[in-house]
Amino acid sequence: MKVLITDGLCEKGQEILSKAGIDVDLRHYEPEELVRAIPEYDCVLVRSATKVPKAVIDAGTKLKVIARGGAGIDNIDHEYAKTKGIPTLNTPAANSASVAELAIAHMFALARFLNRSNISMREGKWEKKKYKGFELAGKTLGIIGCGKIGQLTAEKALGLGMKVIGTDPVVKESRVDIGFTSFEEVLKKADIISMHVPKMKAPLIGKHEIDKMKDGVYIINCARGGVVDEKALLDALNSGKVAGAGLDVYVNEPADNTELITHPAVSVTPHIGAATVEAQERVGIEIAEKIVDALKRS
Repeated sequence: MKVLITDGLCEKGQEILSKAGIDVDLRHYEPEELVRAIPEYDCVLVRSATKVPKAVIDAGTKLKVIARGGAGIDNIDHEYAKTKGIPTLNTPAANSASVAELAIAHMFALARFLNRSNISMREGKWEKKKYKGFELAGKTLGIIGCGKIGQLTAEKALGLGMKVIGTDPVVKESRVDIGFTSFEEVLKKADIISMHVPKMKAPLIGKHEIDKMKDGVYIINCARGGVVDEKALLDALNSGKVAGAGLDVYVNEPADNTELITHPAVSVTPHIGAATVEAQERVGIEIAEKIVDALKRS
């Protein structure tokens, strides 16, 4: 059995595969190269950098498993793979804590102007009176998408003294104190809105939804690019309707919306939600174990 790992895997994950007698190749391929290389592999393991479209699946004549080290599988044509009898594995909960912490980090960055004052000081300025922020304690956090990551974000926010309300089309109960309400109510009542939903065909938050929000609202998106309409967000930032945004994900990656990512009211990171030592190890071990199990049963 041979596994192609295109976007890296922790050493413990590699050890699990090797001890199971599986040959491991760590190599990133460009799209056209991947189509040519895939026929010799029984499994391909990707993260967000590599796409597995129909052409790759058709070329993978030996493919028994497609694996994604992480939660989202939107970079894999998993529905088509299913028609070919090829399961898609992922690790939906392994990086949850890291993503939740990043969402909170963006809230702090915006509340205390960390993004702007850091740059200002590096330019030799001392603008102490310019950066009058606010405390997160006492603010209402609206969580859109109350799965594992949403609930962990809520838990951390509650620890900071925030009030948390949330909405989810499926999840109606939580192990932490989320005040479940409608989507419309979250838009109207939240001081800060944090997105924790899967990739969608159309933006969940656009001009219509932003218009319903409080004046001076803050929006955090560490979920998927495109769930917040970037043009509508930029317009709202420029008008002051939205006071600030914390973004880790973008419609195009690497991000190319220069006006948005360099906006002074925006805190940005380059899709690093799962990029912690702990998350990478949890993801690597879990996905390796799932691959071994799946290949044994194939």
